[in-house]
Amino acid sequence: MKTQRRVSAAAVALLLGGAGIALAASPALAAETTYKVKCIPPAGGGSPVEGDTTAKITAPATAKVGDEVDVVWETVKPASNNTDLMVIPKDSVLPTGWIAVGGGMGELKVVGEKKNPEIAKKAPMVMSAMKGKLKLTKAGKITLSPGKYDVAVTFSIGTFVTKCAPTGEAGVGATIDVSAGSSGGATNGGATNGGATNGGATNGGAANGGTTAGGGGQTDFPGKAVDVKFDCGETVPGGITTPVTVNAKKNGGGYDLTVKTAKDAMKAPVPLPKGALKPSMQIKLGGADSGAVKVTGPANAEPIGQGAGVSLSDMTGTYKPGKTGKVTLSPSDMTIEVTMVAGSTPLSVPCKAATSAVSLELDTTAQQGGSGGPSTTGGSGSATTTSGGLAETGAEDEGGIKALALVAGTVVLLGGAVFTFTPWRRLRGTR
Repeated sequence: MKTQRRVSAAAVALLLGGAGIALAASPALAAETTYKVKCIPPAGGGSPVEGDTTAKITAPATAKVGDEVDVVWETVKPASNNTDLMVIPKDSVLPTGWIAVGGGMGELKVVGEKKNPEIAKKAPMVMSAMKGKLKLTKAGKITLSPGKYDVAVTFSIGTFVTKCAPTGEAGVGATIDVSAGSSGGATNGGATNGGATNGGATNGGAANGGTTAGGGGQTDFPGKAVDVKFDCGETVPGGITTPVTVNAKKNGGGYDLTVKTAKDAMKAPVPLPKGALKPSMQIKLGGADSGAVKVTGPANAEPIGQGAGVSLSDMTGTYKPGKTGKVTLSPSDMTIEVTMVAGSTPLSVPCKAATSAVSLELDTTAQQGGSGGPSTTGGSGSATTTSGGLAETGAEDEGGIKALALVAGTVVLLGGAVFTFTPWRRLRGTR
């Protein structure tokens, strides 16, 4: 046990930066920029550390509206070296970064690969170049500046994520001179709303592989399974990825929604009691309508034995259209309520949809009091208008949730052997 604690402490204390190899582009421009960052190790991993990161952004010097261009982030100088506690294994470092895109185009997510040499104690950190694709939707000079980044390191005992965010303004790393083009920016948004990370999809029905439905006497509208990556913060380092399907059934002027996640995509490492897991999710509306619909599922009806398959229950809700036209439905933020002792206060695990895509498109007719009108609130089945854009960039990983368990008051959320420990005092009220 002591050995495991020492290894865990060493892993989570890593404050990571790195260096990679920039992807060549022709023509391309790149410039190095140094900015201050604050790095937060995983829960229980020690105090934050501040330092300087030098990044180089590479992108084409010129392009036209409608082009999808390659963007590369190379970390030239990390915020710190490896610690003196342990050696980082070969091919174990996975970096993810977010580039600020000028011109009101939001952020572009870029992802590296697990390709690094063995990193000795106190040696400079090394991580691969992070890459993404940016869909250009407007003419003008588009600036690219490095921002926050996460670094996940996988050891035999699990994967630990360090999160680094700017504490000051970063300079421009690259500028793309975008001219007007015939393709005309038909996608809905830039880097944040349907942009282009990892082959990201456009925000809109068929272009995104979503299912279009509606019209005629049809009443059942099956959606398409789309991979969604949920960022659950420090509770689940590395997040959760699972296919999600939004299905609809016409009910008068509205639609009854049923949302399904992966089935038996994870194994329970410990026994889970009846009623331990209760999911809910926001389904984001796009196209002609706006807002979100909350869907909620029941808790598991039966205990789940150790090693048995675990599935989140199907979630249901009602969508009442507020506008007439084609409306897209995309999985958005999810919450899992965890109750280990019947009657106790549940532990809420919020998970933000870091990536998503359109699962279903409906041809709707506006109804009085529908979701496109004034905001309404309520429990399961209520239409809820929300603000802000979700980065619908398409699936980047395959597979579902790997594991979810609670062990004697210690929350363990595993995603490909990714976990964190929740202090006992936070769960004392559930006993």
